[in-house]
Amino acid sequence: MIRHSGSRTARVPLTYAPRRLGLRIDDDGPATGAQAGGSGNGLAGMRERAAALGGAIAAGPRPDGGFRVDATLPFAATPKERS
Repeated sequence: MIRHSGSRTARVPLTYAPRRLGLRIDDDGPATGAQAGGSGNGLAGMRERAAALGGAIAAGPRPDGGFRVDATLPFAATPKERS
C-alpha cells in the first residue's frame, strides 16, 4: 500500500458466506502516482488471479476520497462440512 498511496493506514474487513470469502481494503490517502517497481501487473494481475479461482476483484477511487479494492473469492468446503 505504501508504494501506491499516501495513506499510512488501511481498513481490511473480511466477510464470510458459505463457500465465499469477501475482502475489502480501504485507504484514505491520495494515490502517489509512483510506480511500484518489481515485475507484477498490479490490479490487472490481481483480477486475473482472482478470476482463475472463480472470484472477482473490483478496484478504484472511492467517491469520498481514498481507494478501495473489493475481492470475492470462492473456496471449497472442508471434508467436515461435506458430511
